[in-house]
Amino acid sequence: QVQLVESGGGLVQPGGSLRLSCVASGSIFSFYDVGWYRQVPGKQRELVAVISRSGHTNIVDSAKGRFTISRDNSKNLVYLQMNSLKPEDTAVYYCLVGSYWGQGTQVTVSS
Repeated sequence: QVQLVESGGGLVQPGGSLRLSCVASGSIFSFYDVGWYRQVPGKQRELVAVISRSGHTNIVDSAKGRFTISRDNSKNLVYLQMNSLKPEDTAVYYCLVGSYWGQGTQVTVSS
């Protein structure tokens, strides 16, 4: 059974930064693209960023220039570096590897 654990969320002021981490049990990252998603209550979960097995990345337009996704397959880790955070970035952030979801980490951007 694969387990994913996200961490790094928290409360930050507008304009601040956070780095989210997603670690997997077992060496699975190298076999899959990895995505970061976010969800706010009452809305569908949306894709924020994805990184392919080869390292190609794609960021949603609303986060381009502010968010960066990276991976370290040797450590089974994927990161989401979030800069210049805005209140509308407030959500629970999840990582997806293959068909596996983590439990999510809350990001709150507020003054």
